[in-house]
Amino acid sequence: MNEKIHISPSGTGYVSALLRHFADLRDGTHGDAVSRSEKEHLFRNTVALLDRQSRCALHEVNATLLLGSGTITTTTTIRTPDGGLSCCWMLTWPGQSAAGIPPITLEAYYGRGFHHPHLRGGTVRDWPLNVFTPEQAAEELPTLRAIVAAELHNLVFLADFSIVPATAARNDRAHEALNRKS
Repeated sequence: MNEKIHISPSGTGYVSALLRHFADLRDGTHGDAVSRSEKEHLFRNTVALLDRQSRCALHEVNATLLLGSGTITTTTTIRTPDGGLSCCWMLTWPGQSAAGIPPITLEAYYGRGFHHPHLRGGTVRDWPLNVFTPEQAAEELPTLRAIVAAELHNLVFLADFSIVPATAARNDRAHEALNRKS
């Protein structure tokens, strides 16, 4: 398969997010923050920025798949037992409660020993794959992007940022590549 792949600028936000994330590791910062208190301040701002998008994602599932039977709740940003910070958005519904299983959960967390915050779900690992048409395959691109980003992030977590040439090189070649037409 030697077909030329077009890199869509609208679909590369996750690459920019990864570059910011790995640069934080390289530089010992989180955005412009260096101290733990500065990073916690940024985390609280990030939670506020994510609130609308998190509620939107949960609302979409509630409206379409749960037929409006669910309830979306959010925690405030809380101090965790390990001294970190966490905020959760959760979707509960009668069937989930009756089954005694956890709600759908999105969590922003900044563990005490962490260099910077992360996102996670309550149970996510495997993802369904039911693709039968080119249109369905195209609809999977956001999911594939999220999986690729998570994979690269986890590989950096297993090693360090230096496995990503664009981060280790301390230059803008990756950003330039994103801006070029492929």
